[in-house]
Amino acid sequence: MKISTKGRYALRMLTDLALHRDEGYISLKEVSEHQGISKKYLEQIVPMLNRSGILRTNRGNRGGYMLAKDPKDCSVGDILRATEGSLAPVSCLDLEINDCPRLGSCTTLYIWEGLYEKVREYLDSITLEDIVKHEQEASGSDYSI
Repeated sequence: MKISTKGRYALRMLTDLALHRDEGYISLKEVSEHQGISKKYLEQIVPMLNRSGILRTNRGNRGGYMLAKDPKDCSVGDILRATEGSLAPVSCLDLEINDCPRLGSCTTLYIWEGLYEKVREYLDSITLEDIVKHEQEASGSDYSI
């Protein structure tokens, strides 16, 4: 499994919004400048995050973007599923019900199921709040959410 630029940039964008949460709506231009990510690229990511209910948008003079959820309620797994789709290591685990014709005779399925479980467990255990706290500890900042 390889996380695309889309997933990595979405995580950076949402972390930035969590860091600046007390400032209200933040423009994409500001996020772009803070993160060194093209505004045009961020514009491609926004619809996915809106559809998933992670991002809130406000148009107009004081428009911009903010988290739709508290940072403690938004996991890395949520963000990556919104931008990457399934996190399954093999296609037969993409669907809730595995309909692979080799299901009954697949000798390696347990490996992929175990890997998938660990990946989900790990990514769902880290929240935006955790990332912000880690960033603050690393930079020595006392900024709080």
